[in-house]
Amino acid sequence: MFFNSIDFAIFLPIVFILYWFVTQRNLKLQNFLIVAASYLFYGWWDWRFLSLILISTIVDYSLGIRLYKEENLTKRKVLLWISILVNLGFLGFFKYYNFFLENFINAFSLFGAEIKVNSLNIVLPVGISFYTFQTLSYTIDVYKRKLEPTKDFIAFSAFVSFFPQLVAGPIERATHLLPQFYTKRTFDYSKAVDGMRQILWGLFKKIVIADNCGKYADLIFNNSSDYSGSTLVFGALFFTFQIYGDFSGYSDIAIGTSRLFGFDLMRNFAFPYFSRDIAEFWRRWHISLSTWFRDYLYIPLGGSRGGSWMKVRNTFIIFIVSGFWHGANWTFIIWGALNAIYFLPLLLTKNNRKNLDIVAQGKYFPSFKELSFMLVTFGLTVVAWIFFRAENIDHAISYLSEILSYSLFTEPEFPGKSESLNTIIWVIGFVIIEWLGREQEYAIANLGRKWKIPFRYIIYYLMIIAIIMSSDQQQGQRFIYFQF
Repeated sequence: MFFNSIDFAIFLPIVFILYWFVTQRNLKLQNFLIVAASYLFYGWWDWRFLSLILISTIVDYSLGIRLYKEENLTKRKVLLWISILVNLGFLGFFKYYNFFLENFINAFSLFGAEIKVNSLNIVLPVGISFYTFQTLSYTIDVYKRKLEPTKDFIAFSAFVSFFPQLVAGPIERATHLLPQFYTKRTFDYSKAVDGMRQILWGLFKKIVIADNCGKYADLIFNNSSDYSGSTLVFGALFFTFQIYGDFSGYSDIAIGTSRLFGFDLMRNFAFPYFSRDIAEFWRRWHISLSTWFRDYLYIPLGGSRGGSWMKVRNTFIIFIVSGFWHGANWTFIIWGALNAIYFLPLLLTKNNRKNLDIVAQGKYFPSFKELSFMLVTFGLTVVAWIFFRAENIDHAISYLSEILSYSLFTEPEFPGKSESLNTIIWVIGFVIIEWLGREQEYAIANLGRKWKIPFRYIIYYLMIIAIIMSSDQQQGQRFIYFQF
């Protein structure tokens, strides 16, 4: 079930009414309703893969209890590795089996040996990378004695399968989300209104910005050999705003929906395209994944405590693994490695934590220096997104080669060029709103708070009209990160 579908528009109010008006007096019943709604939400896509979520839930619930009781260090490590192998085993099979098989065959072919092994027609379960990492955080934190295991199977099942963030995050930590299932929730009108406002902004990002940009990004990337360098620049820029609007839009809808039910999810995006260096970008982009890799991979490897070699090694490991997490394609690995190369000079010169504040805080305009650094960082990010979007390495290289040719200085030409002006105007308006709201949790959190109510609601209604009009044109495109 997609957030931008009629199905979800019917599903959400039904669950909301049952949650607050039928099960409100009973916490366990509320949690059970969340589990049932979450399984329905996920099973709407393909009910067969509900078994994977159930197995992960049972395995980590059982191992968590065993881990807490076990005092023998060797046995505790064995239990932890069972959890890691089961969860990553599912992820590895469904997501990476054919990738490793193909590269294994190619490696032997370099030495003149032909291996005939048939690949499998594997369907990638939606959101498997997200809920796998979420359940792993629970087991690892119990192992480290940072968290007591729950004995409430329904609450734990609700934590694993919580439908707002089940298929594309934020990737929640058990220490943050799980305790919220133990405490009684009471309806908070202001919190619910804020949630609806964030849902509206998320839908606007997805349907008006991402889907409209995606139409032209797909056109240009899929036929890149037919276009000039100037046109390819437009394609890269369209994709840059498509992926941001798509993914951060999903996170906004997930966070807003959670607020309707009395839950707080972690922030996943903090206006990353206003970053002044790549380190700041990664503190603001997909925050739940970046901090997950920091806490469960980078720091255990030694982090930045060792010498230069260890810093370089750990940086490349975390970025390459992050790239590989996104998909079974060398383009994602190159994308991760390229970001590591961007990041290293800042780390080695100890400037990676230089920009921790909000850019131009309390001001309408950035300084020339801030603007220059933002543009450079944005440009580097756009180049990296080309590898992320390309079909393969050759495609990415040819795409970049054409951009660096003399055709860069020709007039962009592509089908629908004149119609794309509307999308460009939407993007410019979107960037302005994001800039004005960059000190808030999300761009329109305080939009028009001091205005009279009629004026404020005119803005909301205009956004709704734009969403409806764009929905008719786009026909409910699925979210990009569903494939991860």
